[in-house]
Amino acid sequence: MNKILKFCLLGAGVIIGLALVVVVYVVATFNPNDYKGKIIEAVKGSTQRTLSIDGDIKLSFFPKIGAELGKVSLSDFKSDSEFSSVENVHVSLALMPLLSRQVVVDEVMVSGLQTTLVKHKDGTTNIDDLLGKDEKGGQGSKAAKKDVSDPQGVNFDVAAVSLENTSLTYRDEATGAHFVVKDLKFNTGRIANGLPTEINLSVGVQANQPKLDLTSEIKTRLTFDLDKKHYQLEGMELQVSGSALDISNLKVQASGDASVDMSTQTFTVGNLSLKAAGVKGKDPFDAILVVPGLSLAKDKFSGDKLTVNGNFDGDSGKIVIALSLMDLEGSQQAFKSSALTLDVDMKQPEQMLQVKLTSPLEGNLQARQFTMNDLILAMNASGDKLPNKSVRSEMKGSLQVDATKERVQLALAGGLLQSQVKANVGVNGFTSPAIQFNVEADQFDADLYLPEKAEKTAEAPKAKETEQALDLSGLRKLNLDGTLRVGSLKVANVKLAQVRVDVKAQNGQVNLSPLSANLYDGSMSGSLAVNAQATPIIAIKQNLTGINVAPLTKDAANLDTLEGRGNIGMDLTMQGNTVSEMKKAMHGIISVNLVDGSIKGINIAKHLRDAKNILSMGGASTQTQSANNAEKTDFSELKATFKVNKGVAHNDDLSLKSPLLRVLGSGDINIGNDSMDYLAKATLANTLKGQGGQFNVSGITVPVRAKGPFSDLQYTLDFGVMVGEAAKQKVETEVKTRVQDQLKNSLQGLFK
Repeated sequence: MNKILKFCLLGAGVIIGLALVVVVYVVATFNPNDYKGKIIEAVKGSTQRTLSIDGDIKLSFFPKIGAELGKVSLSDFKSDSEFSSVENVHVSLALMPLLSRQVVVDEVMVSGLQTTLVKHKDGTTNIDDLLGKDEKGGQGSKAAKKDVSDPQGVNFDVAAVSLENTSLTYRDEATGAHFVVKDLKFNTGRIANGLPTEINLSVGVQANQPKLDLTSEIKTRLTFDLDKKHYQLEGMELQVSGSALDISNLKVQASGDASVDMSTQTFTVGNLSLKAAGVKGKDPFDAILVVPGLSLAKDKFSGDKLTVNGNFDGDSGKIVIALSLMDLEGSQQAFKSSALTLDVDMKQPEQMLQVKLTSPLEGNLQARQFTMNDLILAMNASGDKLPNKSVRSEMKGSLQVDATKERVQLALAGGLLQSQVKANVGVNGFTSPAIQFNVEADQFDADLYLPEKAEKTAEAPKAKETEQALDLSGLRKLNLDGTLRVGSLKVANVKLAQVRVDVKAQNGQVNLSPLSANLYDGSMSGSLAVNAQATPIIAIKQNLTGINVAPLTKDAANLDTLEGRGNIGMDLTMQGNTVSEMKKAMHGIISVNLVDGSIKGINIAKHLRDAKNILSMGGASTQTQSANNAEKTDFSELKATFKVNKGVAHNDDLSLKSPLLRVLGSGDINIGNDSMDYLAKATLANTLKGQGGQFNVSGITVPVRAKGPFSDLQYTLDFGVMVGEAAKQKVETEVKTRVQDQLKNSLQGLFK
């Protein structure tokens, strides 16, 4: 038995010795470079690609099994264009650990790898053949499936990995997209199961769709357990710089820890901090994201707190945004947060605005539904142009969002801009939103928030400035349907009550109908339509009933020229790109029917009564004067209809009546040029007795012309016509007297 064992051991020793001799001989005599041509031919025959091996092939067998290649390149399929190339590749395995079923990779080193991936216009790529697809893009024959799982008990161990000077390029010939990963550098320490490994990665990314030019660097420590399928990153540091989209000088820094457990499908983030800064246009910004702890386990997730802060600086001011999410837990089907807080702080040179939103948050990520049932929205604004230099508001309500159906429903009630407001707003569609609303407010003073009109000063006339065009482009995509009600409203100094406006807007057509309110002891009802497509068109249909005209015109236009009560009707259309163009293109009808009022600026009756003294003293036959607010012409009834065409309102049916005076008239009011040329014919009542003497002006008609710009209106009375009328009246009276006397004498003679 001992002899048998001895001979067996001796035979084994001889076999091992012979094997070692063979290995030594092979290593000493084998030259893989002698097979370059056959390798190139084999690749050409099997892949229809051209392989080029410019450098030497080096092999080693002891104490490490390794291979090293110099410059190698591979062409595209059936083409001479280069698909991929590498300057140097070196891989080595430790020999002895293989005998104990351990894979120890001593080193993996790749330098100068350059690869270009192209997607052609027909949808195929330049690697379809390598993926097993035929030239037409179909799936070729599939090799039989093999069990490539690692043999049980084999350990994985890599001493180091080095990837230097690597570039990967992607081109899409159909869209023109171009993406480049350049200057990629990847280095690791020892990579082994359960051992922490230092990893350094730096890479540059360039693209034209979207526009990117970024350089990034990552440093972290990796620990993994292949048996438990657990991976952990500790002390991660990320730095990114460059430009993205329209953001230049972008800088991003991130740090924190992360772990992944594939067996339980759990992802955990700890102490994550993300900082970003850059310049978008002319405005610099910076932002910070902090996550103390976040865990995602299969379909469930939980987190202590998530905070996002952002700052935006620009010439117009600064905006600071802070978002906080507390006690987040749930799943894709249902989640909730105890408190969502959003703070927005905007500062401008002349004012400051702070907005704060708080509410618990519930939702369904899978259905993309979110709800805030206890929403509080608070606002605080300050500035010299605000009423009392400060405005505070707080509203409460609810918000529901269904992102899948693209629906939003908002209900709010509370104080807003010194008003008590109830608002319900619904939005359907996010790309082209259709908005429905119902808003009620107890009162609102819009003038408190409108810029004040500059006071006119007696300065030297300046060159006429180009009038700014009306910009109604925002109305073209507006889709609105709703109602607005205001208890009392002040706008442009006009005071209204019980205001109701129904608004419909679609495709640039905005209709306010009905547009009704109570104002100045009367009421108004009608509509307003705006067509914002191309050249804007505005149409007004409005009836004012029982209006006290004097305070209305005073408040609306600071005009103090007309008094009275009654009705005013308007049916007007105007078109133009500026206010001036619209006034000059106005057409339609205006009707006026007033009682118990007066026209300020001139007292026609007084001037007619004073005509005798003026003419007897040799005065001029005509008299012109500017408007004098101390004078007025009273009337018991005033009626007129104006036909408006190209900004000129023409009237030929003026009828003004009073116990002492009758006035008829016709003429034009040029709305486009803010001027008028109007001729009125005034007649003192026959019941008014004159002063005796040469002239008796009662019953005589005198022309009164009002002409000039509204700012300097001139009144001219033609007393020459009065003289002719008086002389004619005297002759007629004398002839009548003679005829009566002659008739009387004849009758007396006849009876005698």
